[in-house]
Amino acid sequence: MDAFVIIGNANTRKSSVVRSLTGCFNRSLRDIQPAAGGRPRRVYARARALQFTNTRPADFVAEVSAARCDTVLVCLTPDANPIDPDRLPGADSYLAQFRAAGWAVKSIAVLGQNGGGVRAPRLRQFPYASTEPINVTAQAVRAHFGWR
Repeated sequence: MDAFVIIGNANTRKSSVVRSLTGCFNRSLRDIQPAAGGRPRRVYARARALQFTNTRPADFVAEVSAARCDTVLVCLTPDANPIDPDRLPGADSYLAQFRAAGWAVKSIAVLGQNGGGVRAPRLRQFPYASTEPINVTAQAVRAHFGWR
């Protein structure tokens, strides 16, 4: 499973970027064409941050496994859910559990200033995501992910 991740605090427009990239409202399967060509990726897109929807890492891995896809696009908050930090940890813990499940984290987009200390070779920060037009941010994230 290839994972593309969007990390950001509340109101950094993570869901809006996912909706712009995929057309999905909440969660659904979409075909996304890689910019380099080749066959389309079958992407399971989830628009809201997992911590906001009370979705534990293991539950999300199971949800995606049932979706019959080869790629996932998911939103995370950088920090743990303050009400239930053990069940809904920060982005770094989700990413560790995704990797433990055999997922390859292909690319990470951080919207805003807070990436939660996450480090990755293909991480790019979009510090003005909450103030620039959403189509500008979505276009930049699409290019960062290598999607058409």
